[in-house]
Amino acid sequence: MSEQTVSIAGLYVHPVKSCARITQDSALVTETGLEWDRQWMVVDEQGQFVSQREEPRLAQVRPTLRSGDLLLRAPGMLTLHLALDAIESETTVQVWDDRVAAGDMGGLAAQWFSDFLGRHVRLARFDPEVQRVSDGQWTGDTRALTAFADGFALLVLSSASIAELNRRLTARGAAAVSSDRFRPNLVLDGLGTHEEDWIDRIRFDSADGPVVLRLVKPCARCSIPDVDPQRGEVDHAVNAELAAYRADARVNGQVTFGMNAIVEQGIDRWLHAGASGRATVRFD
Repeated sequence: MSEQTVSIAGLYVHPVKSCARITQDSALVTETGLEWDRQWMVVDEQGQFVSQREEPRLAQVRPTLRSGDLLLRAPGMLTLHLALDAIESETTVQVWDDRVAAGDMGGLAAQWFSDFLGRHVRLARFDPEVQRVSDGQWTGDTRALTAFADGFALLVLSSASIAELNRRLTARGAAAVSSDRFRPNLVLDGLGTHEEDWIDRIRFDSADGPVVLRLVKPCARCSIPDVDPQRGEVDHAVNAELAAYRADARVNGQVTFGMNAIVEQGIDRWLHAGASGRATVRFD
């Protein structure tokens, strides 16, 4: 193994699963990832999660975090105000193979999202008492938790990987894209193209102690990177390009981009945009 210096070029949370992100200067590390990340989720009438895979317009729902509430804005809609610390009732929701207890945010939130999407949906809130455990096949002996993310606490991507994709896209006349298509929590400078694929751990030191993230699984990509987050429409540009060079034998040939990560150390400590860290790179 070898070590190299990295820095946090971008730090992001996505409060509502599959909706737009918020750029953070600092973020508190919790058991399930960054504070407020994937804490709310749109669900259908059976409690099944709804994402950009079937509703690309969710990308146009833009959140703002304030001290006591979450504001949601979308084209043609009045602003929705949600309390950070309240639900209206209890419910049960489905996230992939996990059926978990959750909170229901009530009729106003349900109507807001239903009007925007043109179908009956509701908004669920992650229950902090629930322990949704990530796949032990990838986390090993670590019992890692996540909220409403697909499977792991964090997603890590390098600036160099985005740059290489954009080089390929523009070479064939397509528009460059930004990292929000891939919904990362951390975008790192200091790595080579797709070098995040081979990172074992990243350690960020801070005044209150270290934060250690372990990168555990390549992120297999669905249709979401093909959604233009500004227009909320599918354009098919990105996945066609990724398929040409990002088939990954570690996940049976699926197309991957970025790495899923878990929190190994540093709960209740802070990460800061611009902070430097040390990445341990594997050669296996």
